[in-house]
Amino acid sequence: MRIVRRSLAVLLAALLVAPAAQAQTHVVAKSALSQAVQERVSQDQADRDAIASLLRRAEVRQIAAQAGLSLEKAQAAVSTLQGDMLRDLAAQARQANDDLAGGASTVVISTTTIIIVLLVVILIVLIAD
Repeated sequence: MRIVRRSLAVLLAALLVAPAAQAQTHVVAKSALSQAVQERVSQDQADRDAIASLLRRAEVRQIAAQAGLSLEKAQAAVSTLQGDMLRDLAAQARQANDDLAGGASTVVISTTTIIIVLLVVILIVLIAD
């Protein structure tokens, strides 16, 4: 009987230790995970920089003033953007910035629309938070 108890105790101990040993096997290496996080952080910062760059342009300041929008609030709201909204607004900001930097001496309606929509969305995000 004593042998059966010891055998059972050893078996139970082995069963309890086995899952803990397997739990240390990672599907993704820590370095790969760290690199993915760093790339995401860098991309998010580049997106925020693209939006901030557009908001600093004189043409945008003029359009915002005409529309009665606060650029200071919009600039403060940029840091709260994340995910798809950040990427979408950054793409629009890059397009508007490229249009303005590409030698366009006047702001065309499509660029103006992008800028106003961008500012309104940023302000909505700020109000929602």
